[in-house]
Amino acid sequence: MTGSGLKQKVARLRQAYAPHESRPLGGYLAAMGTYVTVTASLVGLVRATGRTVPERPAAGDVVLLCVATHKLSRLLSKDAITSPLRAPFTRYDRPIGSGEVMEQVRDQGSATRHALGELLSCPFCLAVWVATGLTGGLVLAPRLTRLVATALTAVCASDFLQMGYAIAQRAAEGGPDGT
Repeated sequence: MTGSGLKQKVARLRQAYAPHESRPLGGYLAAMGTYVTVTASLVGLVRATGRTVPERPAAGDVVLLCVATHKLSRLLSKDAITSPLRAPFTRYDRPIGSGEVMEQVRDQGSATRHALGELLSCPFCLAVWVATGLTGGLVLAPRLTRLVATALTAVCASDFLQMGYAIAQRAAEGGPDGT
């Protein structure tokens, strides 16, 4: 197949996939390719270092990584302080409370830029990458990974305690939630 024939086939595929909307399929492919490369590199590093992969992760590690993945994904994708990391790919929209911001993906530029904007502003999307990194870290540097995950888990618990305290305070003062 010639280069122009392939381009036509890809253009038809894009049109058939989303006839009324521009979707950055090429950017998604680039992101998936990067994810596969990062994951394969982690596997290669584990093999090269001779680390053993546990047959079954400890339940405590699974819980720790779940909470740490949640917190790090939100921290990277929504926290106001990390907005400079997302700024090349997103545009500020509005605050959404608790130190978080809502951002819109920048539509100008390449499909890869758009796909990265979606990835970096979506905690659900970013969680796959974070969980992969933390899981790789658990095999390659378990003590350090558990320490970092413990800190992230403590911050997550603190967030929920802060929110619970604010609700209790409003209720005690007869605020909007305290009638």
